[in-house]
Amino acid sequence: MLNHIVLMGRLTRDPELRYTSSNVPVASFRIAVDRDFGRGENGEKQTDFIDVVAWRQTGEFVSKYFAKGSMAVVSGRLQMRDWTDRDGNKRTSAEVVADNVYFGDSKKARDDGDSSYRGDFGSRQDSGRTPARDSFESAKSKAASFQEIDDADDGELPF
Repeated sequence: MLNHIVLMGRLTRDPELRYTSSNVPVASFRIAVDRDFGRGENGEKQTDFIDVVAWRQTGEFVSKYFAKGSMAVVSGRLQMRDWTDRDGNKRTSAEVVADNVYFGDSKKARDDGDSSYRGDFGSRQDSGRTPARDSFESAKSKAASFQEIDDADDGELPF
C-alpha cells in the first residue's frame, strides 16, 4: 500500500506552533492549492484549502521560516482523523501529515517580500517582471563586465 502526497500552495495564515504534553513541537497550517484542471462559474481556477500538520523539527522549521502567503511544497501522507464537535456529533477531517516542507518560491522573493505577489494565493500582478526574468537581467549585466579575449593572442590565457 502507498500513501504519499505532494502539494504546492500558499499558506493561508501563519503557521501555529504548539507543543504536546511531552514537549513535542507540532505546527499546523493550511495551504491554498490551485487545481490544474476545471474552471469555476466565472472561468476562475478552482482552489482547494488543505490542512497540514508538521511534527518535530519539520514543524519548528515551518513556524520559523514560513508565513501567510509563503509558497510551500509539502511532501507527506494523507490522514483521516475522527473527532467529536461541541454538539457531540462525530466528524471526520482529512489532513496531510508532512514529512518534509520545502520553499516553493525563490529566496529573493522571500527576502524582498516579493511585491508582485498579491494576497489571493497565487495570482501575480501583471508587472511583466518575474524572478526568472530578474535573474536573467542580472546575469546579462554581469556578463557585460567580462573582458573579451582576442583570438590574435598567442594562446596564453590572461590570468
